[in-house]
Amino acid sequence: MVTRTLAIALCVIFSATAQAGSTGPDIDKVNGSIRIDEGQLAGDLETVNGSIHLAPHAKADSADTVNGSIEIGDDSELKSAETVNGAVSLGQRARVHGDVESVNGAITLERGAEISGKVSNVNGRIRTEAARVGGDIETVAGDIEIGADSRIDGGLLVEKPSGWSWGKQKLPRVVIGPNAVVQGRLVFQREVELYVSSSARIGAVEGATAKSFSGATP
Repeated sequence: MVTRTLAIALCVIFSATAQAGSTGPDIDKVNGSIRIDEGQLAGDLETVNGSIHLAPHAKADSADTVNGSIEIGDDSELKSAETVNGAVSLGQRARVHGDVESVNGAITLERGAEISGKVSNVNGRIRTEAARVGGDIETVAGDIEIGADSRIDGGLLVEKPSGWSWGKQKLPRVVIGPNAVVQGRLVFQREVELYVSSSARIGAVEGATAKSFSGATP
């Protein structure tokens, strides 16, 4: 009887569960990826070892993983997205109504994508292409590319690394592209390479000297 009870308990812990969320059923896994098909609704999506994928026109509350990427398809919606080891990508016109966070992974916003909150990581490139971010963009060691016609309502922050580092470290490269707008301050707590298009509009710069460029890229 004890053995059977233990087996049932382990099955409950390690299997996916589906419960009603505010948008649709919650999905919770330990090992395995999660996929929400085109046009489907879901609640909170959580896994430890696996990626999370929303097909176009899907909608969910949140997406959280430890080891895995998060892919938000064209015209899909989320409230928030967070991963530790993995990239986060938003397709065209995708929406995240809160924050997008990764520790070790790139964050990419395709044309028309929008994040209402902040965007942050420690390592990995952050890139926007004619996209909008309502909050700040923050990193420690990643490159930042604010592509042409993008709009950042907050500012940019590149933080100083903590702890020891060995040897010469690559400098983060920050590019503000043609007709891009960064409303807030650009604060650099470490040395960076900063390039700003002659047609871009930015806030005050602290901790770096901007190099102007014309054309599509520096």
